[in-house]
Amino acid sequence: QLTSLWFCFSKAHVCLILSLLSKSMSKPCVLFPQVLNRRCVEAAVMTGLALNCTINKKSLFDRKHYFYADLPAGYQITQQRVPIAVNGSLSYSLCVDNKMSQMVTKTVRIKQIQLEQDSGKSLHDDARSQTLVDLNRAGVGLMEVVMEPDMCCGEEAAAAVRELQLILQTLGSSQAIMAEGQLRVDANISVHHPGEPYGVRTEVKNINSMRFLAKAVDYEIQRQIKELENGGTVLNETRAFDSKLGCTVPMRDKEGKQDYRFMPEPNLPPLILYDAKSLPANVNHQQVVNIDWIHERLPDLPSVKRAKLVELYGILPEHSFTLVNEDGLTEFFEDVVKQTQMKPKKVIGWILSDLLSHLKQHSLTAKESPISSFLLADLLNLLENGDISSSAAKQVFEELWKGEGKTPLEIVKEKQLELIKDQEELEQICQAVIDEREKEVMAIKEGNEKVINKLIGLVRKATRGRANPLLVKQILEKKLSE
Repeated sequence: QLTSLWFCFSKAHVCLILSLLSKSMSKPCVLFPQVLNRRCVEAAVMTGLALNCTINKKSLFDRKHYFYADLPAGYQITQQRVPIAVNGSLSYSLCVDNKMSQMVTKTVRIKQIQLEQDSGKSLHDDARSQTLVDLNRAGVGLMEVVMEPDMCCGEEAAAAVRELQLILQTLGSSQAIMAEGQLRVDANISVHHPGEPYGVRTEVKNINSMRFLAKAVDYEIQRQIKELENGGTVLNETRAFDSKLGCTVPMRDKEGKQDYRFMPEPNLPPLILYDAKSLPANVNHQQVVNIDWIHERLPDLPSVKRAKLVELYGILPEHSFTLVNEDGLTEFFEDVVKQTQMKPKKVIGWILSDLLSHLKQHSLTAKESPISSFLLADLLNLLENGDISSSAAKQVFEELWKGEGKTPLEIVKEKQLELIKDQEELEQICQAVIDEREKEVMAIKEGNEKVINKLIGLVRKATRGRANPLLVKQILEKKLSE
């Protein structure tokens, strides 16, 4: 919901610049300065196609000159004039409430994708008041994705980046693990009155997690609004997000426009790409990149996977969203469905409500779960066949989570959790409950049928949850009508 601060400046615009380093781009001297790495180009083309970009058959490399401690050469190779891909779009979904009951789909435009040369990494040691520079990644290839200012809050920014991360991982363009520096985000943020031009923007550099991205954007929006409402001005500056303080802090001023003295890169000629129509005859295919060949080999993107899950298993769209967004959860779900007699719509409840909550609580992925898909399927089969109750199944699940190597059936027998199927035994227990609860029996006979639920609960308590509630209800109703 919008706070009171938003009423004056209800328009906020967020532009994201994402830097991506993949394993194929992290080998020494893979992209610059001498030879262009074919794999880097293919990864950029594949990413551009997945993001609905126009791939430029001719792109150019430039030198961007500036002097900074993490750039010992004094210049960076980039694509300032003609990047490899332009004018794309990324559709992403986010929930409109915390219960994931309704999803909305939005689109952010992709301005361009460019190949660059990475710089070093500055390591700030506050305790010793010094900065160290790690040059191990300086000079290796980097892919930068530049988004248009189409997002208006931190939640949208994080959702868009998460969708892009899934796409990159699906393509194999990058592992895109933010904690390992394989995906970094620069967020450009500005606010303005509706109908007025964009305000002065600030750039929050090198954000390394989705959660911090959302917090940094939302904080910066509110900071700028408060600054303008108090009669101040927003400076065009570079800021950093302090995760400990939960706020952005100034890094350096951008008010004076820096002259980067761009010039064509003398060591790298124009990058020429081909499609099926323009591919020369008798060409060495190892020496060219064929756009159509890459397009034909694009895997199913996350949006397609979600649609297939809904169609194949009849689950809700928001459930498919969660399955695809969580690492390895789709495969886990499908493995369980293949091994159990339970319908997918019921399986999904166990996957999302029980398994996923435990995984998140212990910061694990589905692949790291102590409960395998085989064990969960065995448990659900016991439940589906009527061998145990749903409450007993929950107990078995908790025991399985301990990872002691026991099967669901072994746990059921050890804990004596089997449902009582002996009709005569159940009738005796029900009769004993009726005899002890004259007040409740009288209320039921006077027309208060809801009280029977209390008797059912007492029977289940007496049997330690081993009684089928439907069967118990039938027995009680029969006895009370006599």
